[in-house]
Amino acid sequence: MHHPDQNIKDNMALPWIPLEREEQLEEIKLKSHESPCIIFKHSTRCSISKVALQRLENTKEQSSIASYYYLDLLKFRPISNKIVEVFKIHHESPQVLIIDKGECGYEETHLSIDADDLQEQINKILSS
Repeated sequence: MHHPDQNIKDNMALPWIPLEREEQLEEIKLKSHESPCIIFKHSTRCSISKVALQRLENTKEQSSIASYYYLDLLKFRPISNKIVEVFKIHHESPQVLIIDKGECGYEETHLSIDADDLQEQINKILSS
Protein backbone atom coordinates (compact mmCIF):
# COMPACT_ATOMS: atom_id res chain seq x y z
CA MET A 1 0.00 0.00 0.00
CA HIS A 2 1.33 3.41 -0.94
CA HIS A 3 1.20 6.50 1.24
CA PRO A 4 -0.14 9.48 -0.73
CA ASP A 5 3.16 11.35 -0.37
CA GLN A 6 5.56 8.43 -0.65
CA ASN A 7 6.04 4.78 0.17
CA ILE A 8 6.23 5.04 3.94
CA LYS A 9 8.14 1.81 4.57
CA ASP A 10 10.81 2.44 1.94
CA ASN A 11 11.46 6.17 2.18
CA MET A 12 11.09 7.04 5.83
CA ALA A 13 13.55 6.92 8.69
CA LEU A 14 11.25 5.23 11.19
CA PRO A 15 10.11 1.63 10.58
CA TRP A 16 6.40 2.44 10.24
CA ILE A 17 3.85 -0.36 10.31
CA PRO A 18 0.65 0.64 8.49
CA LEU A 19 -2.35 0.53 10.84
CA GLU A 20 -5.15 -0.60 8.54
CA ARG A 21 -7.26 -3.08 10.52
CA GLU A 22 -9.11 -2.72 13.83
CA GLU A 23 -7.76 -6.13 14.87
CA GLN A 24 -4.30 -4.58 14.98
CA LEU A 25 -5.37 -2.59 18.05
CA GLU A 26 -5.65 -5.81 20.05
CA GLU A 27 -2.24 -6.87 18.72
CA ILE A 28 -0.84 -3.49 19.82
CA LYS A 29 -2.34 -3.88 23.30
CA LEU A 30 -0.74 -7.32 23.66
CA LYS A 31 2.60 -6.30 22.16
CA SER A 32 2.75 -3.23 24.44
CA HIS A 33 3.17 -5.50 27.46
CA GLU A 34 6.61 -6.44 26.05
CA SER A 35 7.69 -3.12 24.53
CA PRO A 36 6.13 0.30 23.83
CA CYS A 37 4.00 0.79 20.74
CA ILE A 38 3.78 4.21 19.11
CA ILE A 39 0.74 5.21 17.06
CA PHE A 40 0.92 8.26 14.82
CA LYS A 41 -2.47 9.45 13.55
CA HIS A 42 -1.85 11.42 10.36
CA SER A 43 -4.21 13.46 8.23
CA THR A 44 -2.50 13.41 4.83
CA ARG A 45 -4.23 16.65 3.71
CA CYS A 46 -3.22 18.67 6.78
CA SER A 47 -0.05 20.76 6.64
CA ILE A 48 0.39 20.64 10.45
CA SER A 49 0.16 16.86 10.31
CA LYS A 50 2.85 16.76 7.61
CA VAL A 51 5.11 18.96 9.77
CA ALA A 52 4.50 16.67 12.77
CA LEU A 53 5.43 13.62 10.68
CA GLN A 54 8.62 15.34 9.49
CA ARG A 55 9.47 16.20 13.11
CA LEU A 56 9.10 12.55 14.09
CA GLU A 57 11.16 11.48 11.11
CA ASN A 58 13.97 13.88 12.06
CA THR A 59 14.68 11.98 15.25
CA LYS A 60 18.35 11.69 16.19
CA GLU A 61 17.68 8.51 18.11
CA GLN A 62 15.12 5.81 17.52
CA SER A 63 14.21 2.94 19.77
CA SER A 64 14.84 -0.38 18.06
CA ILE A 65 12.62 -1.99 20.68
CA ALA A 66 9.48 0.13 20.15
CA SER A 67 7.00 -0.60 17.35
CA TYR A 68 5.88 2.37 15.24
CA TYR A 69 2.36 2.34 13.74
CA TYR A 70 1.10 4.82 11.18
CA LEU A 71 -2.62 5.53 10.73
CA ASP A 72 -3.84 7.37 7.62
CA LEU A 73 -6.90 9.09 9.10
CA LEU A 74 -8.51 9.84 5.76
CA LYS A 75 -8.49 6.21 4.65
CA PHE A 76 -9.09 4.58 8.04
CA ARG A 77 -11.25 6.93 10.10
CA PRO A 78 -13.16 4.03 11.76
CA ILE A 79 -9.85 2.80 13.21
CA SER A 80 -9.22 6.25 14.67
CA ASN A 81 -12.65 6.12 16.29
CA LYS A 82 -11.81 2.68 17.71
CA ILE A 83 -8.51 4.04 19.12
CA VAL A 84 -10.52 6.65 21.04
CA GLU A 85 -12.71 3.90 22.46
CA VAL A 86 -9.99 1.32 23.20
CA PHE A 87 -7.38 3.67 24.70
CA LYS A 88 -9.81 6.20 26.25
CA ILE A 89 -8.36 9.31 24.64
CA HIS A 90 -9.79 12.34 22.82
CA HIS A 91 -9.42 12.34 19.05
CA GLU A 92 -6.88 14.82 17.71
CA SER A 93 -5.06 15.08 14.41
CA PRO A 94 -2.18 14.86 14.15
CA GLN A 95 -1.65 12.85 17.31
CA VAL A 96 1.05 10.56 18.63
CA LEU A 97 0.38 7.97 21.34
CA ILE A 98 2.60 5.64 23.30
CA ILE A 99 0.83 2.44 24.29
CA ASP A 100 2.45 0.77 27.27
CA LYS A 101 1.08 -2.28 29.09
CA GLY A 102 -2.19 -2.06 27.16
CA GLU A 103 -2.90 1.61 27.93
CA CYS A 104 -2.11 5.00 26.49
CA GLY A 105 0.66 6.31 28.72
CA TYR A 106 1.54 9.38 26.66
CA GLU A 107 -0.11 11.44 23.96
CA GLU A 108 0.78 14.63 22.19
CA THR A 109 -0.86 16.58 19.40
CA HIS A 110 -0.22 19.08 16.64
CA LEU A 111 3.01 21.08 16.86
CA SER A 112 3.73 19.78 20.36
CA ILE A 113 4.75 16.50 18.70
CA ASP A 114 8.52 16.27 19.14
CA ALA A 115 10.79 13.34 18.30
CA ASP A 116 13.22 13.94 21.17
CA ASP A 117 10.39 14.19 23.70
CA LEU A 118 8.85 11.01 22.30
CA GLN A 119 12.17 9.19 22.59
CA GLU A 120 12.61 10.47 26.16
CA GLN A 121 9.19 9.03 27.06
CA ILE A 122 10.07 5.71 25.42
CA ASN A 123 13.34 5.60 27.35
CA LYS A 124 11.47 6.23 30.64
CA ILE A 125 9.16 3.29 29.91
CA LEU A 126 12.06 1.02 28.98
CA SER A 127 14.01 1.89 32.13
CA SER A 128 11.08 1.38 34.53
